[in-house]
Formats: sequence, C-alpha cells, structure tokens
Amino acid sequence: MPVTTQATTRDNLIAGDFPLVTDAETLIAGQNLVRGAVVGKITVSGKLTLSAAAAVDGSEIPYAILAADTDATAGDSPCVAYKTGEFSEGALTLGVGHTLAAIKDGLRDRGIFLKATRAA
Repeated sequence: MPVTTQATTRDNLIAGDFPLVTDAETLIAGQNLVRGAVVGKITVSGKLTLSAAAAVDGSEIPYAILAADTDATAGDSPCVAYKTGEFSEGALTLGVGHTLAAIKDGLRDRGIFLKATRAA
C-alpha cells in the first residue's frame, strides 16, 4: 500500500504544519472508532485496533491516528491512518490505560507530534 502525503483543511485534530502522511490500513472487526483515535497495530494480523495499554498483541504500542470515522462493527473495514503530523491532544481518543504523557514520546519517535492547544 503506498504512503501518500495530503493537504488538509485545519480542524480541531490537526495542530500544526508538520507534513501529514497517511496510509491505507484495515481496522479489525468489532469497533466503531472516530477520527483522532490512537490506534495500535496487531502484530499477527497487521490490522489496527484502538490501542490499549494492557493489550499483549502489539497493539499496546500506539502506531497511528485514525484519519476518519470508521465503523468496523460488522467486519474488518478499510481505513486511513495518519503516520505523521502534529495533532491536538484534546482531539484524540485514547484507549484504556493510556495517558497523553505515557504515549507522547513514543509517538514523537514515529513522527507524530502531540500539542496542547487552547480553545479559540
């Protein structure tokens, strides 16, 4: 799957000018996640799921940020995930056991930067 760079209109998720790089992925069945969900990648299947700190399948490590609402309740669903960019901390959805402080450094190492933003 090719990696693409895309321009986007600013919203409450995008928090800076660092290039946004997206990639096509698959969200595993049984979830209905919103744009801004912090997802992990399951090692065995390569599919994404909401990253939870207590997971033991590889998805406990935050991998990307979901670029659009994705409903996979009825089965695996294609999705798009941000692989790089600057994002507003307040617009993220975190899985159980994760805190912004705990995931910030790991995401930064992946080219995903979290920023505290003020309300306009």
